[in-house]
Amino acid sequence: MIELDGSAGEGGGQILRSALALSVLTGRPFKLVNVRANRSKPGLQPQHLMCVKAAGAICGASYKGAAVGSSVLYFEPGGVKSGEYQFSIGTAGATSLVLHTVYLPLALRGGGPSTVTITGGTHNTHAPCYHFNETTWAAYLRRIGIAIDQEMIRPGFYPRGGGEVRAVIHPCSRVNGLTLMECPELSTAGGFSAVASLPESVARRQAKRLASRLKRERVESHIPLEEWEGSLGPGSVAGVIFRQAPVPTLFFGLGERGKPAETVADEAADEAIRYRDMKAPVDPHSADQLLLPLVFSPDASEYRTSDVTRHTTTNIDTIRKFVDRDISLDAPEGAPGTVRITAATPSAGYNSGSLPTGPKA
Repeated sequence: MIELDGSAGEGGGQILRSALALSVLTGRPFKLVNVRANRSKPGLQPQHLMCVKAAGAICGASYKGAAVGSSVLYFEPGGVKSGEYQFSIGTAGATSLVLHTVYLPLALRGGGPSTVTITGGTHNTHAPCYHFNETTWAAYLRRIGIAIDQEMIRPGFYPRGGGEVRAVIHPCSRVNGLTLMECPELSTAGGFSAVASLPESVARRQAKRLASRLKRERVESHIPLEEWEGSLGPGSVAGVIFRQAPVPTLFFGLGERGKPAETVADEAADEAIRYRDMKAPVDPHSADQLLLPLVFSPDASEYRTSDVTRHTTTNIDTIRKFVDRDISLDAPEGAPGTVRITAATPSAGYNSGSLPTGPKA
């Protein structure tokens, strides 16, 4: 049994999600202590508990410690079964993070397509929003051979939640390596300014501020207004998309009670401009998310990110507990850097360039 310390590195839910996915993929059980020890509310919260239950559901796992507030979890996986799954977080917790937990085992170990429907928050702070998943994350996955079709049935915002997303995960027999080292000049941007259960004037203010900020930074933009229906509560989102990047790359700002529309736009613009100025092809969020699928490719991978985050370094440490691959970084946290994953060797359990049959202990 692999033993993990949830207070290591970024000390949040990412260690749990990666451990769950890696456990199901490799067939190796784990014990996680100090779950989310570095958070203001440590232990499992509803969205993290749903990640455990979802991972368990797709493989018939046995586990102990799966309760809100629990700081210790034991998880022993079974065999993955493709099918139709429905998961309700019960709060405004991030639906995207539940999907990130189960997609790779279903794609690589499932025998056919799987449909996953998740209810909760679709646009959350400190989590990829639905539109990032649809625009950027899914595009990277397609590039390496993994196909996921996504649909937002209805949006969901804090504190009401109630949003719903549906994803069809297609089986993948081989993950391709990725090489991305150069980024073209980013001089134009698309995006959107959206509201749910709020006046259109809020969307207009967001769009006006976003276009103004981008123009000041010599980026011409087109920011259409959108009104989303079906939300149980109010919410607003401002998004910037660089379609000139090697993969369409989205940055967003999220509204909340008392936050001016202009501040929502500024948050999206600040992230987008920082990424543009670093002249690296892979955004910091994707740099972290790409690690897991790429270590299950027999190929070497090399990509440059605009910002090495603690999420990335923590994810590397977690992956090394389960999979015998050489992963390196050439820069400290907070700086642009290059992630390198060496090609798999026969001793790592790969057969004829396909998926690993049993990573080393």
